[in-house]
Amino acid sequence: MERPAGRDGKASRRRPAGRPGAGTLAAFIAPGLVLFLLFVLAPIIFAAYVGFFRWNGLGGPPTDFIGFENFANLIKDSVFLGDLWRVGLIIAMSLVIQLPLAFGLAMLLHQRFPGRTIFRLLFFVPYVLAEAVTGVLFRLIFSERRGFADSLLASLGVESDIGWLSDRSLVLFVVFGILTWKFFGFYMILYLAGRQNIPEELYEAAAIDGATNRQMFSRITLPLMGPTLRITIFLSIIGAVQLFDLVFVLTGGGPFHASETMAITMYEQGFQRNQIGYASALSIAMFLISFVFALFYQRYVLKRDLQGGLTGGGSNGGDR
Repeated sequence: MERPAGRDGKASRRRPAGRPGAGTLAAFIAPGLVLFLLFVLAPIIFAAYVGFFRWNGLGGPPTDFIGFENFANLIKDSVFLGDLWRVGLIIAMSLVIQLPLAFGLAMLLHQRFPGRTIFRLLFFVPYVLAEAVTGVLFRLIFSERRGFADSLLASLGVESDIGWLSDRSLVLFVVFGILTWKFFGFYMILYLAGRQNIPEELYEAAAIDGATNRQMFSRITLPLMGPTLRITIFLSIIGAVQLFDLVFVLTGGGPFHASETMAITMYEQGFQRNQIGYASALSIAMFLISFVFALFYQRYVLKRDLQGGLTGGGSNGGDR
């Protein structure tokens, strides 16, 4: 069908009805773009620039250029290398303990039984608490000699002299237990949502064909919940790399760096020791770790999920 000719004899190029013009699109995009440039991109560029200087943040702009010295010192810093080890251990425990626990509870709470809504709410409530509030709460619970944990053990006839937050060999596992209590409800809700998106007709058809519960779980539930499982793994890893506020309030990274994370080290170097250049280099290292991992994970793990979402084929289970 030909377009109607305009006054000059040429076909008019009218914008399809309902499609916004360039000016409208620019008006909607501009505020978000400005905020992104000011509060995301500009700080990253500035931190990368400051990382090449020895600067305490005072007395004007940085002038003592030292090149890659700050970045080279990172790989020789025992505290930073320890941070990498501790973050890696938290990630490993999250993948082995926290996420499977959340997944198992989600499968259990998907079943119909009296009071399941209340149980879902109770398990999700810890996630609603602010990280700082959670840190203060458990700092009181695990405080030595007068904390709730020691009082509970004493009421059971067990004399406890456990340094929950002061024992270097124990504190990281206590912190991980608190992190699990705090965040497993969030992952549980994601798994519940993923499970509820699976059509029940698939299970009914499999039951008619004589499939057992184990076969239905391994051949229906796990494959169709693949996108949800993969995105929770991604969120768990990125969250561990950026972990700061809860641990900072709970232990401050102590004792003797035993529970310290990269973000806490960055804070100490920048705001307590006034080594802004070194802290900036550390922040860029954190950014690169997260950025490279995100690119790799998206390219090789989430590729099929993203393609399915873009083409619309993922809702049928074809790309899952």
